[in-house]
Amino acid sequence: MGRFTYTVQDSKGDTTTGSLEAGDENEAINSLQTRGLFILSIQAEKAGSSGKKSGGGGGSVSGRSLVFFGEQLATLLSGGVPLVRSLSLLGEHSEDENLRAAVQQVTKDVAGGMALHKSLEKHPKAFDTLWVSLVQAGEMGGQLPKALKQISTYLAKQEELKGRVITALAYPAVLFMISMSVLIFFIVKIVPTFAEIFHSFDLELPLITQVIIGFSNLLVNNLLPLILGIAGFTFAMKGYLATEAGQVAKIKFLFAIPFFGGFMKAIQVERLLTTLTTLIESGVSILNAITVLEGVFMDNLIFFYALRGVKNDVATGKSISAAFKKSGVFPPLVTEMMWMGEESGKLPDILKTLSSFYGEQVDQFIRRFTSIIDPIMVVFIGAIVGVIVLSIFMPIFQLSQIGT
Repeated sequence: MGRFTYTVQDSKGDTTTGSLEAGDENEAINSLQTRGLFILSIQAEKAGSSGKKSGGGGGSVSGRSLVFFGEQLATLLSGGVPLVRSLSLLGEHSEDENLRAAVQQVTKDVAGGMALHKSLEKHPKAFDTLWVSLVQAGEMGGQLPKALKQISTYLAKQEELKGRVITALAYPAVLFMISMSVLIFFIVKIVPTFAEIFHSFDLELPLITQVIIGFSNLLVNNLLPLILGIAGFTFAMKGYLATEAGQVAKIKFLFAIPFFGGFMKAIQVERLLTTLTTLIESGVSILNAITVLEGVFMDNLIFFYALRGVKNDVATGKSISAAFKKSGVFPPLVTEMMWMGEESGKLPDILKTLSSFYGEQVDQFIRRFTSIIDPIMVVFIGAIVGVIVLSIFMPIFQLSQIGT
């Protein structure tokens, strides 16, 4: 028989530390689990702990690595593996160096008696406020595996959406860049050669040819100042966009782009609704959920400031639908459906329906965009090439007539 020290949580979320005697660790685990306790850590008393803690720095972690980590941790905990051992296993075998370092430090902290959400909070580059809040809710409710599954499902959906958007935009972007590169080469190298030939014959060039040659001369004769100007403009814009006013202006510009603006806003609304639904379903209070949303939307200052106003209004007793409507940022459909959810007492269900609706809106846009972008790009590039070819061949036709 040996004595084992443990840290457990009961169904109310209260944490208790104690010790018991058992033949081995598995027997100790079974003894605690039969009492309905959730095991945070367990170890033989003779095993010392270093107590040494390192800093919580480290770099950022990819979304896919976090999805895998959350899924695996939930699976291990659901299978009865103690939290510390689960963290230790995942920390040792993680392929992401930053995640491995963070999880190893988290393992040490939890083994020392620290709550999991508190230890995750020390690694903001790996685990954001959403992770911390959902894990805290899971710990408080004694449903940590369920909370981890919800996190993984949420992150997986966001990564899938991000992948679809990148895939939809990557092809036309690459095709456009290649086409523009070829076009610039043609204007800088080919057009001047033909311009000299036409000039030697003293031809009266068509207007379209004069415009193309004039543009070519402008580009060739001012290439260095143009490059410096573009570099300076890029540097200035980068500096401006790093400011608060620049970030707000960028979001407003993106939302105002015809055809694309609605799509960009729909993505942000879907992200907000999905996150809010996940938080509420995990047992996070409305006020805390909105606080978490503030951190999630740090990259979108329009939504960030709107959510800050919503949080302040809800804190003073205003309903969530009225607070969202007062912000003037969110679509009327969202605020009206929130009101219906509050009136019916089914706000989480309404939020989930809204999230699915905006997710379908985004999917429809991506499908339509990918189906029409090919012909649009072909027509666009063909029109440019046609204009340039026409501007070159019209004077050549004149030369052939002179020859006859």
